[in-house]
Amino acid sequence: MEYILGIDIGTGSTKGVAVDLQYKPIGSSQSFYPTSSSEPGYSEQDPLLIWEACCKVITEQINLRGRSPKIISLSCAMHSLIAADSRGEAIIPMMTWADNRAADFADELLLHGSGTEIYLKTGTPVHAMSPLCKIGWIRIHLPEVFSRTEKFISIKEYIWFKLFGVFEIDHSVASCTGLMDLDKLCWYPAALTAAGIQEKQLSELVSTTFYRTFPDAIPGMEGVTAGIPVVIGATDGCLANLGTGAVAPGIGALTIGTSGALRVAAECSRFNKEAMTFSYRLDEKIYINGGPVNNGGIALKWQLKNMLGTSQLSEEDYETAFCSISDLGPGADGLLFLPYLQGERAPVWDARSCGVFFGLRLSHTPSHMTRAVIEGICFALEDVLNALQQSGQQVDKIHVSGGFVSSSVWLQILADITGKELVMVSADDASAIGAALLAAKATGLASDYPLPDVQGARRIYPDKKGHQKYMEIFEVYVKLYPALKEQMHRLHNLSNSSADPG
Repeated sequence: MEYILGIDIGTGSTKGVAVDLQYKPIGSSQSFYPTSSSEPGYSEQDPLLIWEACCKVITEQINLRGRSPKIISLSCAMHSLIAADSRGEAIIPMMTWADNRAADFADELLLHGSGTEIYLKTGTPVHAMSPLCKIGWIRIHLPEVFSRTEKFISIKEYIWFKLFGVFEIDHSVASCTGLMDLDKLCWYPAALTAAGIQEKQLSELVSTTFYRTFPDAIPGMEGVTAGIPVVIGATDGCLANLGTGAVAPGIGALTIGTSGALRVAAECSRFNKEAMTFSYRLDEKIYINGGPVNNGGIALKWQLKNMLGTSQLSEEDYETAFCSISDLGPGADGLLFLPYLQGERAPVWDARSCGVFFGLRLSHTPSHMTRAVIEGICFALEDVLNALQQSGQQVDKIHVSGGFVSSSVWLQILADITGKELVMVSADDASAIGAALLAAKATGLASDYPLPDVQGARRIYPDKKGHQKYMEIFEVYVKLYPALKEQMHRLHNLSNSSADPG
């Protein structure tokens, strides 16, 4: 059977999903790799391990299918940065989206530089996650590394260079660097000036439908047939919209993995300057507007690990936790949780914010805390939803994907908080499927993007009384961060200074 192989290069793993020529998933493989933190605020990975994971999932799918894919197409996590030499090798470990060391650079750019203008031109919030800010931080703090760097690239560009020996970047990945003019699809001079680089230090811009043919031999990928198209693809967020069929007006796409994001497709960019919602590119015609949160599944994982006193969680642990909260009503009996364990992105954009349990009493149990954590994650996404709707984005229903879709309790809480109909399109990786669907159009297998059939999809509807109750609680939730922000920052500075041996 002929198939397309979508490869999603994520933060925690690389996943390969095989899709048949009727665009149905027929199998998947996954390979994990670690993230390290050599200092507070650092989030680093070895890109060579990610390359090896790509080789592994491709080879595994070839062995399972008994033949090479017809097409390979790429998706990747956003905001990674590699300082690479002329051979495409990393000089220092890759900085992931979660790396916060450039927070001061971002703050300075917003307060005293051209940060707002750059945001409105590039669509990328000015934040520590942004490759623009990461480059600026390297220039200031690691001048030797900066001077040795031939190219500043993303993880997909690193993989692409391994395959083809050229530095090329698709418009989608480029649109979340903070360095590309979102409408003109070219590098934005003012952003390059802010980072302190020249255009020659960045890759050549190409369409998301651009492809090259697989070379004769790549060590580790011997089973791939030479000459098949390899489509450069887009970012995981944009492709999750495509993979869940959320490319029409009024349909949101929500993903919860380690972090989370809510996105809506549109024909133009829409900005909420106060909340700094993003606007990225799926292709030359479709913009993906939305907002990311730092703390999705990782917040629940943190809660359960600490509650159970274990370093490893099983599926049974999650099932037990979900069962234990199912009888608790909205609001966890007066307990709220700000889920800012890794700081927060939209809509507060504060790397110095922190997690908070609010309203804790003697009557509260670990189950109350677990429910409060899940509700807190959903409240954070409701905060993003409100910001999008305030910018003029209509959201009537939400297509959902990510690991949380296996929990009916979590889905119902999300539906009740947002007040929106949820459509569970696929339990498989939406970004990898989206990459395969994009490849079909890119190579002429389809005249337009083939979208998944959602007619028989599982749907979750909000409970009206539950939604009303949650909106009353949400009024308290949204006032917590502004009330605590100053003290969060003070505590952050105190903890950092106490950790400094100097």
